Amino acid sequence: MSEVKKIATRESYGNALAEMGKIYDNLVVLDADLAAATKTGIFKKAFPERHIDCGIAECNMVGIAAGLASTGKIPFVSSFAMFAAGRAFEQVRNSVCYPKLNVKIGATHAGISVGEDGASHQCNEDLALMRAIPGMVVMNPSDDVEAKAAVKAAIEHEGPVYIRFGRLATPVINDTPDYKFELGKGVLLREGKDVTIVATGLCVAESLAAAEKLAAEGIDAEVINIHTIKPLDEELILASAKKTGKVVTVEEHSVIGGLGSAVCDCLSEKMPTPVCKVGVYDVFGESGAATALIKKYGLDCDGIYAKVKGFIA
Repeated sequence: MSEVKKIATRESYGNALAEMGKIYDNLVVLDADLAAATKTGIFKKAFPERHIDCGIAECNMVGIAAGLASTGKIPFVSSFAMFAAGRAFEQVRNSVCYPKLNVKIGATHAGISVGEDGASHQCNEDLALMRAIPGMVVMNPSDDVEAKAAVKAAIEHEGPVYIRFGRLATPVINDTPDYKFELGKGVLLREGKDVTIVATGLCVAESLAAAEKLAAEGIDAEVINIHTIKPLDEELILASAKKTGKVVTVEEHSVIGGLGSAVCDCLSEKMPTPVCKVGVYDVFGESGAATALIKKYGLDCDGIYAKVKGFIA
């Protein structure tokens, strides 16, 4: 059996920007002295006149993007998630979302898979922060195919968008002829009757592997990929919850305010259902190898399998 292809979604982001730059001559990319890390350097190489290095000044970068958007440009601002969502939160809220400007935020190096950079750079709160801002679309693609589709969808959407990308290379799972990306719509990857696993980002591939492991023990898990946290595909989640009666959410993010909270908001209001949230449990991350951290925090196949099995027991 051939080895599964793995690509970091930050690479996909850079490649997608360069491709979209050929189509949209009003696409402009801004970076905060991190073009090599965020991979916006790929766009810079192709379109140097449309790339602006704002230096280590993320708040100012967002303000510049707001100004560019007001002139008809489609600006993408890029930095690590900790700085794009955290440091520049006020500017994102007041300069972009309040006036409903067409600014896109490409946030890389999110979650504990940032690895050795440690807790100060491992942003496990960005989805919660961005989800709370009125009018903000929030996406967290699971692989290379989905990341490129998310960039295209962001450009086609009129208004502010936040997209989360990762540093760690992840399996390409959506390279199928029937794959279709639609903003605000989840993807049913595996049908099941015993439990629903709702996953996002790099946890989607691990959840699929966990479902295979559960199947070997006679547990039939349905797996849903939620690439758009906001707006959430409530219809798909409600239909699945009605069928299985139990829901597990899986995210490389705090269990407070992210995918798990969004799913619970939906279910508690419209179809009360038992939910188990798998993610980072109100703690900061730590320095270490990315794969080792994912395992330690229970976000790998074995960790998800154990959580699901314990939940439905």
